Amino acid sequence: MNIDRMEFLAWMERIMDRFDMIGDRIDTLKKKRNSIDGEELLDNQDLMQMLRISPRSLQRYRSIGKLPYYTISGKLYYKLSDVHQFIRESFNK
Repeated sequence: MNIDRMEFLAWMERIMDRFDMIGDRIDTLKKKRNSIDGEELLDNQDLMQMLRISPRSLQRYRSIGKLPYYTISGKLYYKLSDVHQFIRESFNK
């Protein structure tokens, strides 16, 4: 099966258009992630995976006030900047 150059270029153009569409969709989904004041919010699961800690450790950090959190519709969230600050403070000690 042989295709000529023009047909090949047309196919490649369509493929590249599809890649552009997928890239636009990914960008849209990234923007829709949970955020407040333009800052990304992490939930408990995200934070436990990121810090590699247990649910109890996360609860303890909240209880003693080391890690600020926000409750939205009954779910706990943490600002990414607060998490970075928590990490910096933990390593400075």
